Amino acid sequence: MTLGSSGGEVRGPERLLPVACILAAIVLGASELMTTFQISATGNVPLCTLRGVDRHHLAQLVLAAFAATSAIIAVLASSRPAARATAAAGVIALLLFLIVDVPHANNVGSVSSTCDLVAADATATAIPQAGFWLELVGALGLAVSGIALATLSPEQLRAIRPRWLGATQPAGDHRPTARERLRLRAEARRRRAGAAHERRPDE
Repeated sequence: MTLGSSGGEVRGPERLLPVACILAAIVLGASELMTTFQISATGNVPLCTLRGVDRHHLAQLVLAAFAATSAIIAVLASSRPAARATAAAGVIALLLFLIVDVPHANNVGSVSSTCDLVAADATATAIPQAGFWLELVGALGLAVSGIALATLSPEQLRAIRPRWLGATQPAGDHRPTARERLRLRAEARRRRAGAAHERRPDE
């Protein structure tokens, strides 16, 4: 049995939201240390490379660490503000990617200052590299999973906490064990037998 965000129960896929947030944060942080663009002249002649740290000054790495920490706190402390902080970090990371990096993808222009070239009129193309695509996956994944995590109530956040950390079973969703089911069936049979004996006419 499942309920919406107003209830205390959590659907199966929603239990994976904290893991999705942490994995997306790891991907986002890793992209900051990888090559975002390769600056190539005509004929795909590489001139230089630009890493994420060169473009964002570790901003994405800081956002990734903050988001992962907030997601963990959201689950451990059943804190909705921490879940919202995770979503905010994801949205900011995505906006940073869209504003800073996307406009320069495959852009042709002067690169003398970027690559420290002597020729002031040198032009080249900024070709997206692995770091660019990892940043896209990490920022988008963190924004989506973070927003989904922020929609959960404190009771739902508590319910998706791992059992070894004290997860609580939502009220009304107790599933009896095999032994309990056998006991309940035996009690039902005894009640039916007792009811049949009472209906039998006295001899």
